Parts: sequence; C-alpha cells; structure tokens
Amino acid sequence: MTLLARGVRGLLVLAFAVFFLLPLVALLDFSTEVRGGGRTGEAWQGLLDDPLMSQAIVTSLTLAGLTVVGMVVLLVPTMVWVRLRLPRATRLVEFLCLLPLTIPALVIVVGSANVFSWLRYFFGDTSLVLTFSYVVLVLPYAYRAIDASLSSLDVRTLSEAARSLGAGWWTVIVRVVLPNIWPGVLGAAFISVALVLGEYTFASLLNYETLPVAIVLLGKSDAQTSMAAALASILFAAVLLLLLSFLDRGRRTMSGGK
Repeated sequence: MTLLARGVRGLLVLAFAVFFLLPLVALLDFSTEVRGGGRTGEAWQGLLDDPLMSQAIVTSLTLAGLTVVGMVVLLVPTMVWVRLRLPRATRLVEFLCLLPLTIPALVIVVGSANVFSWLRYFFGDTSLVLTFSYVVLVLPYAYRAIDASLSSLDVRTLSEAARSLGAGWWTVIVRVVLPNIWPGVLGAAFISVALVLGEYTFASLLNYETLPVAIVLLGKSDAQTSMAAALASILFAAVLLLLLSFLDRGRRTMSGGK
C-alpha cells in the first residue's frame, strides 16, 4: 500500500510538473526560435536594449518593493493593535481587507479617479502613485497570510510580558511580535510582489507603463521579445519564492540552534 501511495504521489507530481512546465518551455522555444531553423538570444538581449522595457522592469520592481513596505507598515501594526485593544473589531478589519476581492478592478479604477487626481497633484505624474492602489489590491491575500501566523501566536501574553519589562508599543511590535510572525510576513510579501508584477488593469487604464503593459505593447511589434519578457517575469517570481523559502528556513535553523 505504501509503494502504491508513493507511485500515485509520484505520478501526480509528474503530471503537475508537465502541466506547469510545458507552457514555460513553449515560451522559451518561441522566444529563441529563428525562422528557417536554429536558435538565437536576440529577444532576451532586447529586454535590456529596449529602453521602454528596461524602464518598465525598473518601474515594476520599484512598485513591488514599495507595495511590500506599505502593506507591512499598514497591516502588521493594525492587526496587532486590534487583537490587543479591540478584539471585537477583528471581523470588521477582516471584512475591510477582503472587500477588494468582491469589487472588480475596473470599478476600483473608475471610483478612485478623483483620488488619483489628488495623488498626481501632490506626488507628480509618476507611476509610483500606483503603490496606493496596489496596497489595496494585496490586502486580502496579505491579511490571510499574516492572520494565519498571528492566530498561532499568543500575542497578548507576549505583549504583556514585554510591556512589564518596560518595552514600548513600537518595540513590542517590531522586536517581539514581528519576528514571531515572520513566515506570514514573507508569504504576504511574495504574494504582493507576484501580484504587482502581473497587474495590468490599473496600469493600463491609468496610462502607466509597467512591465505587463510594456509586454502587451511590445507584443504588437515584437512578439518574441514580448514572450521573453513574460517568461523572465515568471522565472523572477519563482526565484523570489525560492529565496524567501530559503530565508525562512535559514531563520528557523538559526532560531533552533539558539
């Protein structure tokens, strides 16, 4: 029975691997194919040579970093404070964080048009103002990841112990609670980066050139470079996931060693 279970597990893993890898192999094949036979890396070289694509990559990576910072600064203190001071408001905070899932992105863009006018007035006409919208979009996924870590932690006991030793609230959050919910924060950060790198609706309707928008525009004139950019963004997200996993594993090993 054990051998049968292992065989079924192996077949399922193989089936999922083929299902997910075949599109990536097809993208790589198309982006390196030369008419008449042979292979070339010109499409991949074009990612760096094309100023539009290079700027779009930098913009998307900057937006991803700012979104992660904004998400952590907004969610972690709020969720900890609600659990300690207003536990009855937990359901309300959860509802507000999950609300973007029920509203189409198109509706959010149209509804926030006036808000973006003020943002452009204060911060200038820069694509970085998309950070405010992206923080809202990642709230449902980030909330679930962080909430799972907080639920496995006795936040009240830890905070009372730290407060009894003279720690302030900022110290409690940053040096006591945050290290204990680090896996949830890492998970939320990865989800946020993946969402920002693939978000198209907001950037396209608001006329900002992020990586997804640049890929679509480039696909109309240079399909191979466009597919190379799409594959590169997928591989970057996968590598980021592995790095976050190793970071979390290394932290656990160090904590266990201590």
